[in-house]
Amino acid sequence: MTRPYRPLAAFFAILLSLAAPQAVSAQNPALGALGQDFARDGQGARPAAATRRAVVASRPAPRQATHPQFRPWMHPDVADAWNAGYRGQGTSVTVVDSFDRGARIEADLGTGRLSQRHGDWTQLELSLLAPQAQLRRHDMGSNRAVSLGAGLNVVNLSYAMFATAGHSPARIAWSAQEASVIRHARQGSALVVKAAGNDGAALGGANRAGRSDYLNLALLGSDAAIFVGALDRHGSPSDRANLASYSNRPGQDRRAQRQFLTVGVRGDLTGLDGTSYAAPVVSGYAAVLGSKFTNATPTQIGNRLLDTARTDTIRNYNPAQHGRGEASLARALAPARIQ
Repeated sequence: MTRPYRPLAAFFAILLSLAAPQAVSAQNPALGALGQDFARDGQGARPAAATRRAVVASRPAPRQATHPQFRPWMHPDVADAWNAGYRGQGTSVTVVDSFDRGARIEADLGTGRLSQRHGDWTQLELSLLAPQAQLRRHDMGSNRAVSLGAGLNVVNLSYAMFATAGHSPARIAWSAQEASVIRHARQGSALVVKAAGNDGAALGGANRAGRSDYLNLALLGSDAAIFVGALDRHGSPSDRANLASYSNRPGQDRRAQRQFLTVGVRGDLTGLDGTSYAAPVVSGYAAVLGSKFTNATPTQIGNRLLDTARTDTIRNYNPAQHGRGEASLARALAPARIQ
């Protein structure tokens, strides 16, 4: 099984600039920045000057079939939403991930066993959950700004930006890619859904290697950002789920607790473990909600998911461990309209 929030063996890195003491730079090192590494995905990274590759950002993904098939790894609420006619139509979901580089992962989401890169898996998962959403691929190696599509916009981030703990996020001069994502979340132009991480640590804290995910830190407190942790299965009041042993948690930060959801990740069925595959579930739910609440803003859609999360399906629920609780598509879809 894989936990591919940070699985790719040779990935993208950017550098912390020592040229300007007032700001830590996350710009393309090919422009001349020097200093310690700031690694996008956090494991086995090389300098970006050696790995960066020009790509076309935010290109549309192939449109998926509009007659979906329920898969065993999905929550039953998904089939109910489809039967009610809510399949993500009228929404745009941008998947920022690795499509052109990185190790291939063998798994099966119910479409047959495949060997694909990380981004292909997160995109496929999303396409199966919200089959009528317009999916857009944005290769994370491009460092280009993330553009938006038509209708409600959701941006899925199943990666981290690791560097040695102790820097202030406010001092990081982000690349155009991350700067645009942070701006979308803060301004509410898109709902940004971020994998919480696989270090079994508090969100925004240091992992065992003494490194922090600064993208998590930069998104804390944003109006339209949700962090997603993983449960070991879909919970119910009679069979409550546990936080997966690898999943990051909100910790004591009240902002993180308010922005944190959990969902079941059935790696036992698919071969795909990790919060990388929790985030696309919530992104898919957001698109499904957007196909019902067509006038809702990204912030309203995000708040609806957070406000309707269940706590009675989680064993020993604790906000510091589980945030708002387990995302509930059925509860989120229940009203005729949202405000």
